Amino acid sequence: MQYLLYRSIDILLSLTGIFICLPVALIIYTLVLFDTGSPLFFQQRVGKDQKLFTLIKFRTMPVNTASVGTHLIDQTKITKLGSVLRKSKLDELPQLLNVLTGKMSFVGPRPCLPTQNRLVVERSQRGVFKVCPGITGLAQIHNVDMSTPRKLARYDALMIKAMNLRLYLGLIIQTILGKGRGDKVCNAE
Repeated sequence: MQYLLYRSIDILLSLTGIFICLPVALIIYTLVLFDTGSPLFFQQRVGKDQKLFTLIKFRTMPVNTASVGTHLIDQTKITKLGSVLRKSKLDELPQLLNVLTGKMSFVGPRPCLPTQNRLVVERSQRGVFKVCPGITGLAQIHNVDMSTPRKLARYDALMIKAMNLRLYLGLIIQTILGKGRGDKVCNAE
């Protein structure tokens, strides 16, 4: 029953978000097209029941950047426009399509890469893959990212155990209001 409630909210919010944000998304698409030549970024991520799905984002790095966790990427790889998109979280707008199709939810553990072995193991041990990954979650609000796999998996498990409508909506609202900074980026010299 709760799943249907959250899924209904996801569908309603993703459709509303797509409708409202379409003009902004088209502008971003055009700007990123001129910035990198390829505005959308597609990457395989681990979803519910450890099934792979394709995550969609606006591109914030050059096309030839290695496909690894953000915390392993040199900050100089992020384009100037990409930096603005990341700080404003506008690079996440295309994920509304992932939510609409049911591959993601608004609230859930951030989807990891299949190559992030330690995080996959930590999440498996805690039953985190029993739910859809999300755009935001408890860990993101508390600035816990994929650079600390055990801590992240603990936050994810705690969120899943405590999930109720108030927490679900609260995490969405906190994210919209700008709480949380997303994944760290390596500061390689």
